[in-house]
Amino acid sequence: MNPSPPLQQAGIGVVVPYDFALDRELWRWLPDDVSLHMTRMPFAPMAATMEMAMHISDPETAAQSVIDISAISPLVTAYACTSGSFVGGTMAEQALVASMVAAGSPAALTTSGALLEALRYMGITRIATATPYTADLTVGLTAFLGEAGIEVTAATGLGLISDIWTVPHDVTAQLVRDTDNDQAEAVFISCTNMPTYDVIARLEGELRKPVLTANQVTMWMALGLIGRKAVGPGQQLMER
Repeated sequence: MNPSPPLQQAGIGVVVPYDFALDRELWRWLPDDVSLHMTRMPFAPMAATMEMAMHISDPETAAQSVIDISAISPLVTAYACTSGSFVGGTMAEQALVASMVAAGSPAALTTSGALLEALRYMGITRIATATPYTADLTVGLTAFLGEAGIEVTAATGLGLISDIWTVPHDVTAQLVRDTDNDQAEAVFISCTNMPTYDVIARLEGELRKPVLTANQVTMWMALGLIGRKAVGPGQQLMER
C-alpha cells in the first residue's frame, strides 16, 4: 500500500522580537492546513521599554526577516509585535508593511495594523486598553489609536519590563476588569508576549463585549489575507 502524500499546507511567515515566547499560542488559532514559519529579530540586551520598541521597529530589520524565511515562500508575513508597530505612529506602521512587501512577501501586516482592521470590521470606535507595559508605552498605544480615529476610554498597564509571557491568566483577567468601563465598546489586551487565548471567551461572556488581543488580531488578519478562517471557539472576532 502506498503511503498517502503529505498534507498540503499554506504558510504564514511571522516576524517576532527576539524575546518572543508564545509560539505555541499563535498555533492555537490555526486550522490544520496552515503552518507558521517563525523568525526572530537579532538579539539585543534590552528590557521591554520604549527603547526596545523603537529598536525593533526598524523597517530594514523587518525586511531582512522576510528575506530570512523567503526560501519556504510564505503567502503572507505578519510582524507580530504591538509596541514595535505602534511606537512610530500610523505612518511608521505602514512603512513596516511596505518594507516587508518590498522584501518579497506577497502580503504583509503588523499587529497594530491588524487591531485597526479588526476594529473596523466590528464597527468599533471606542475601546479600553489593558497592557503589560510601562506608562510611556501604554500612552504610546493610546496616541497611535487616537491618530487612527479610535477613542481610548481607559488605559492601564502592569509596568513590566521583562518576562511578560509569565503573567498568569487571573492577573490578566483582573486587569481587563479593572480597565473596562461603560463607554468602551471593546477591550484590547496589548502585547504579543502576553498569554491571552484562554481568557478571551470567558471575559467576553462576563463583560458582554468583544475582548481583542494582540495575538488574536494578528492571526485573524494573517489568515484572512490567505482566505482561511481562524480557530477561536467563543471568541466574537472569530465567530462574527
